[in-house]
Amino acid sequence: MSTQQELVALSSRILAAAGQGDLIWGHVSCRDADGRGVWIKSAEWGMEEVTPERVHLVNAEGEVVSGAGPRHSEYPIHTEVIAARPDVNAVVHTHAPHAVALAATGQELRPVSHAANLFVPPEVPRYTETADLILTPELGKSLAAELGNARAVFLVNHGIVAVGDSVESATVAAVVLERACEQQLLTQSFGGWPSWSPPEESHAKREHIYHPRAMRAVWDYLVRQLP
Repeated sequence: MSTQQELVALSSRILAAAGQGDLIWGHVSCRDADGRGVWIKSAEWGMEEVTPERVHLVNAEGEVVSGAGPRHSEYPIHTEVIAARPDVNAVVHTHAPHAVALAATGQELRPVSHAANLFVPPEVPRYTETADLILTPELGKSLAAELGNARAVFLVNHGIVAVGDSVESATVAAVVLERACEQQLLTQSFGGWPSWSPPEESHAKREHIYHPRAMRAVWDYLVRQLP
């Protein structure tokens, strides 16, 4: 069993434990080291149920070329983002509840707490071409174009995509994004005039809080919390 399969399975369970599971939906992928496609969980399993044996290799045409089980219909999210971003080695797509809620309001993500500083500024992109599933390479390409060079994108009325140079960093990004959205919604629920960090402070916070060693430490913490 490859390390890539093990990492995708571990990431899936972390995201489920963080509240981003959605019955059998949601998926994590990792770029294949030999350029054959992406390692992604098999369909019809909840994220908390993913083991390395339930992670298979899917090529750009959507064919399962190693491993077993039905593939997810939204594989183009992963194959097209990976193709468009040489710096990205892992992709997370979940239906994170607070992120879905915040994006549906039409508001920008604001750095009202530490969490959002990982992403903004600039503004987190919003994909609005469709709220349906990303079922074709064409939709996957348009999603990748909307993501651009960002760390994450809101799929409005659908979910999120978060990316990273590793499974570990993409997973942490997805977890932190959901926390940022929850904090903003909580802040707004109290009324008044919310405040948030100006751009120069946000950039400083990103450097001070979310440097590579800290991101790795967060991953290690999330692993330790798994049952």
